[in-house]
Amino acid sequence: MNRSAFLLLVPLLAACNVHSKNPPDGNENVSIHADDSGHIAFNLPIAEGKVKVPAGMMRNGNFDIDGVKLMPGSSVTGFNVNAGKQGATVDMSFSAPASPDEVRSYFLGQFKEQGVEAALAGDSVTGKSKDGSPFLIHVSPGPNGAKGIISIQSKG
Repeated sequence: MNRSAFLLLVPLLAACNVHSKNPPDGNENVSIHADDSGHIAFNLPIAEGKVKVPAGMMRNGNFDIDGVKLMPGSSVTGFNVNAGKQGATVDMSFSAPASPDEVRSYFLGQFKEQGVEAALAGDSVTGKSKDGSPFLIHVSPGPNGAKGIISIQSKG
């Protein structure tokens, strides 16, 4: 590793609060939580801890369900991942610069273009990805447009 790369790692590691699980407790579950301030907490089979990354990294996050991305101008505001032997659940929150109706219409149109099963269900868009994983996109009024939560579930 060259010296400059090593020097870049020092501040990142200094901002971490990581604890080894030695010996591992036999729990194979994985949990990760991040918020729009850049705080990330994780619990893995071999380690658990917290890290702080620049807040802008969250806002510029990349999201994709079978080729469908967030509406242009949208930002990721947080996410949770919980995975184990029985499957995984991913919840991602976002903000969008349009009304809730426009955001739901955007998602429905994009899923239709990609050949993904999706329908309107009240304030949400529901569907199944091409691999059969069910998803729900709940959209409500938010500051400067809309806010939402995307939930995706997959079986183990």
